[in-house]
Amino acid sequence: MNITVAIDAMGGDHGPSVTIPAALKALEADKQLNIILVGLSETIETELKSLQVSTSERLRIQHASEVVTMDEQPQGALKNKKDSSMRVAIDLVKSGEASACVSAGNTGALMATARFVLKTLPGIDRPAIAGVFPCQKGKIYILDLGANADCTAEQLLQFAVMGSMLVSCVENRENPTVGLLNIGSEDIKGNDVVKKTGELLRASHLNFYGNIEGNDIFKGTTDVVVCDGFVGNVTLKAAEGLIQMIGRFMSQEFKRNWRTKLMGLVAVPVLKALKNRMDPRNYNGASLLGLRGIVVKSHGGADSIAFLNAINTATKESRSGVLNRIEKQLEIDHVLFQQTIASHANNTISDNE
Repeated sequence: MNITVAIDAMGGDHGPSVTIPAALKALEADKQLNIILVGLSETIETELKSLQVSTSERLRIQHASEVVTMDEQPQGALKNKKDSSMRVAIDLVKSGEASACVSAGNTGALMATARFVLKTLPGIDRPAIAGVFPCQKGKIYILDLGANADCTAEQLLQFAVMGSMLVSCVENRENPTVGLLNIGSEDIKGNDVVKKTGELLRASHLNFYGNIEGNDIFKGTTDVVVCDGFVGNVTLKAAEGLIQMIGRFMSQEFKRNWRTKLMGLVAVPVLKALKNRMDPRNYNGASLLGLRGIVVKSHGGADSIAFLNAINTATKESRSGVLNRIEKQLEIDHVLFQQTIASHANNTISDNE
């Protein structure tokens, strides 16, 4: 299936020096992929020339005269930079010229712009950021990772639907399990929003496992983990910090004396394999779910390997029909969703009486 991906070539900490080499690797690996490099045309052409590559039917340049900086305020970028590489790449998705957009740029600006340009799917109040984490059983999807610090139970249910459909389409997992991140596995645990979310999930057509705790994430207890953006972002940053700490501790221990250095040499193959399994670059590419188009956010500091994985994420989603699956599932759950809300409201009134 031929698809076209629009790439914000100027986004991220490194810009074209990372995004363009990654795009070329993606084209080489996928013969049914077309790419539009969006950004300052002279800068892009200079980078292509240095790599001894020319534009073609599969690789073209779309000029954009502005660049959104990494520290720019989202509303300012949305209002004042309508010809930014980020905005133009998203416009290409809206017009249908591209199936997906990939950017390593300012997360807040990307979300604000994508939501303004593409709008949300029917039945979705707010888009959510879904990311992939390594776990004992392979990988696990978590959302929201920071787009929505405060959420209602209804919005968390929407996140669960989107996450479930994403895993079903991209990972080919039939009826994936969904866990609700909480401070305990019992139904009585958690705040009011989490408790109500549990009720809605149990009434839905999703394969709801139940409440899970933080240690269940890396066990791979469920395929999807649902939480608000505040908790999700803290979890993400804590995991990144833990991986860095483990790497540094191991390096320090192997360099402690000549014996540990020798042991380190012997253990090199194992250490390389471990590093590859835990390497964040292999899991780069967070999906902005809930929009009327596919938008993938790469880490701002990504290198070409990491950015390539973000492009691969966009191509998988484009080919899997994830947007249609989300819409259909929301339609299925709509009636039960409304019935459960009404039932919960009636129970609350009865309790108060």
